Amino acid sequence: MGSNSTLLCIHRDPSQLSLLQEHGYELVTATNGSDGLRLFMLQAVDAIVLDYQLGLLDGGVVAAEIKKIKPEVPIVMLAEDVELPHDALKSVDAIVSKSDGPHLLLASVRSVLDVKVAQRREGNLTSRTSIPPQPPHTLWDGTERRQANLAQLATNENAAPFSAKVWRSIRKGTIQF
Repeated sequence: MGSNSTLLCIHRDPSQLSLLQEHGYELVTATNGSDGLRLFMLQAVDAIVLDYQLGLLDGGVVAAEIKKIKPEVPIVMLAEDVELPHDALKSVDAIVSKSDGPHLLLASVRSVLDVKVAQRREGNLTSRTSIPPQPPHTLWDGTERRQANLAQLATNENAAPFSAKVWRSIRKGTIQF
């Protein structure tokens, strides 16, 4: 699956993710959350590898924003061996501890992409049989992921943690905190 998949890697040191590239994944990289969000809006990607410790915009906030825009894009979060807040976990599909090494990250990326392909196939089958598709399940706790209603987010600015003005500044690269 790797040879045709593009990964957005939002990581303080993207060179640490070279094993993914060695296994055929095309990497699009950003070193902070705002640059990562901007790239996400501009570049089609199959999955995201996201470092939790990013600075001003931590990985949990970035993951939540990504899922509001495109909930079907799988996210693998990398974290140190620390307890993460529940809010940081609810928008990701898998978590890998940095101490587990790059091979577990590679396996997790393959796994979330395999699930995505299976869900796409399931969606094609269910649309032909008129059975409504089931919501995707996260890999880390098996609970249903909330589906973002993009139309509601577009009309209800209070539903999103960032205002339209902040999103414009993220896209332009002029965000200031």
